[in-house]
Amino acid sequence: MCGIIGYVGENQAVPVLLGGLKKLEYRGYDSSGIGVLHPEKAQIVLRKSDGKIKNLEKLIAKQPFPKSTIGISHTRWATHGAPNKVNAHPHADGSGHILIVHNGIIENYELLKKDLKKRGHTFKSDTDSEVIAHLIESYYKGDLFAAVKKAIKKLNGAYALGVISSYHPDLLIAARIGSPLIIGCGKNENFIASDAPAILDCTRRVIYLKDGHMATLSKSQIKVFDFNGKVVKPKIDRITYSLDAVAKQGFDHFMMKEMHEQPDVLKKMLASCIKGKQVVLDGWNLSEQQIKNISNITIVACGTAYHAGMVGRYIIEALAGISVNVDVSSEFRYRNPILSKKSIVIAISQSGETADTLAAVREAKQKGAKIVSICNVLGSSLARESDAVLYTHAGPEIGVASTKAYTAQLGMLYLLAIKLAMVKKYISTSEINTLITQLKKVPSLYTKILKTKTSIAKIARTNSHFGCFLFLGRNINYPTAMEGALKLKEISYIPAEGYAAGEMKHGPIALIDEYRAVVCIATESDTYEKMISNIQEIRSRKGKVIAIATEGDKNISKHATHVVYVPKTHKLLTPLLAALPLQLIAYYISVKRGCDVDQPRNLAKSVTVE
Repeated sequence: MCGIIGYVGENQAVPVLLGGLKKLEYRGYDSSGIGVLHPEKAQIVLRKSDGKIKNLEKLIAKQPFPKSTIGISHTRWATHGAPNKVNAHPHADGSGHILIVHNGIIENYELLKKDLKKRGHTFKSDTDSEVIAHLIESYYKGDLFAAVKKAIKKLNGAYALGVISSYHPDLLIAARIGSPLIIGCGKNENFIASDAPAILDCTRRVIYLKDGHMATLSKSQIKVFDFNGKVVKPKIDRITYSLDAVAKQGFDHFMMKEMHEQPDVLKKMLASCIKGKQVVLDGWNLSEQQIKNISNITIVACGTAYHAGMVGRYIIEALAGISVNVDVSSEFRYRNPILSKKSIVIAISQSGETADTLAAVREAKQKGAKIVSICNVLGSSLARESDAVLYTHAGPEIGVASTKAYTAQLGMLYLLAIKLAMVKKYISTSEINTLITQLKKVPSLYTKILKTKTSIAKIARTNSHFGCFLFLGRNINYPTAMEGALKLKEISYIPAEGYAAGEMKHGPIALIDEYRAVVCIATESDTYEKMISNIQEIRSRKGKVIAIATEGDKNISKHATHVVYVPKTHKLLTPLLAALPLQLIAYYISVKRGCDVDQPRNLAKSVTVE
């Protein structure tokens, strides 16, 4: 959520800043702004707008910026204060000489603001962020770095900061705690950004700024410090993915492109991790003895990653015989979880910057548990705080509604469960080998499902008028139902609920009538007959049923209004296959309803505040 890009160099700043903001639109935002330093006058020039970046572009066309080689910009996702021009970033101090952009939340801003008002400061916005600019001003005595250093020690909460000042026309300062920020290293130019796509066409050399670190940037130099001002030698990484990875490549939406990338993502993951009949997990640092000593596993995650974790519980318990709990990260700390040195906590996050998941990990570490993270972003906060890191290598995911990141998380959980099963010897070697064989076939089965997307689109459009959807699944596909409901509500804004099918008669059946559609995951399984009974109960109440079923099931068409078939596979692997048609259904309903598929309202790609 929110996006930052800052520039200092020898080129014009505004095109770089504006282009970077466009590449950060996927993060979710409701306003945007750019601030630069006037090259001749000792002043800041600001342009801000609510709504989409195109509104900011129109404003700049009417009121052009002066030529400037230093500036900061921001896309805001509203927390404190309405989404409007006044509350949009950047924010200036009272003198108009210090300018900041901020991602995160300042928890003690009210106390700081009250104190600053007593000292004569006047505020223009309702944001917590504006406090930072005024606080820096209050400490400024001719040294901007010293003023920022003093100011950030007063802040409680999470933040990534970019700071410039007309007093120092060649200096850009960055700082972070809890909210991601990277530094781009160029030739006679340097950058800060919330995420790599913003600067990928300018440089591939980046520094992942660590928590509790700040940096000074000029066009020719980067220096990194801890919050006490001690110099830190940074590690420079190189981004390896191509610009094509963050382009639509002919698809109408990033979401459709990313759904089509799923076969290749999983194929590469399996080729990397399966060596003959063994599972080899790069980044797995636990010995066989440590695995044997595991007493329990707790999975913590949010949103889509939480649903992946729920599937993980079923497969780890089935294959390795280890007791697994799954917690929503935001609630984990509030139930006083019982953990020990024999406990493993698996933290799942696409970005590795999910604030609630990071907080859960820190709580688990204090209780002595080992942390294993499943993450897509190298150098993330979660990766740095983990004992072992399993990277999914799904590539950048631009669409807010997660698709390939979800199935990549599932893929890694299957591989992890098999790894644990091999050591625990809970199931036979032949069973493991059969599962591996079937798992390796899944990428080609994805391709097969994608070839049926035209028929899936027709079913989706036929049902796009319904004002409410219910998703039902049993056993390992109960989480799949929850994920299907989440996808639909995220991008089409249709109220949708995912339920364990056995719970339908405990409330949700009251919703069923001819104005409701119910998606039933009825793939081949031990609970198939029970799902058929649920479908009959729905049909008897005039509900419209869309069934996700296994190829060759001729019986299902007698009961369901519409049927989407997925290829036959091992019953434990059906969540991998069922996910794709549910993604497609959500996508086509959203398109039919004219919704913004890639940037749904009010949502952010990476939730970096609690």
